[in-house]
Amino acid sequence: MSITIILVIITGLVSYLVFRQPDLMLRLSHWPMREANEKEYYRFITSGFVHGGWVHLLINMFVLWSFGEIVEYHFKQFFGTTMGSVYYVLVYLATIVCASVPTYFSKRHDSQYMAVGASGGVSGIVFIFILFYPWEMLYLYAIIPIPGIIAGVLYLWYSSYASKNVRDRIDHEAHFYGALFGVVFMLLLKPSLASNFIRSLVEDFPL
Repeated sequence: MSITIILVIITGLVSYLVFRQPDLMLRLSHWPMREANEKEYYRFITSGFVHGGWVHLLINMFVLWSFGEIVEYHFKQFFGTTMGSVYYVLVYLATIVCASVPTYFSKRHDSQYMAVGASGGVSGIVFIFILFYPWEMLYLYAIIPIPGIIAGVLYLWYSSYASKNVRDRIDHEAHFYGALFGVVFMLLLKPSLASNFIRSLVEDFPL
């Protein structure tokens, strides 16, 4: 069984427990005020395994499964089965944590702000996939084909815009920074991917 599937199962089980026991949401969510005042830093991790509803959970886990299996395969090719699995998990968890850091600083005095979901970590995995395959077609709403690199730029632009201008309960900053940190961590592990990415952009450009 792949590490990706294990992550999907664990996330699904934790989220299901939260659905059944809503008080767990308060104990596991990313709550900057509690993290700052009560030093409950574990929330940076646990919030990535909690979701607000079935649609939220299913979308995130479908995307993680779709892209994670391929990214995990490359980790194992680069670093071997054992270390590749270890690095894959570490990158995923580190991206979840780092994706929540900006809202920790901006919302730590806001008692009402809480966030949940694996979106930060999932965004990191998707952008690592784009690092590998910049011109691979991604499908918006499962219908509209868009090259990965273009979809990535549009995603970053919208996440940045929405974090400043859209008032909803989605942590758009986590999407933005999760995507960036995923790529940063991958390049730290394997710097040669930077030149491979540039070469793919040029050589594989669709004419």
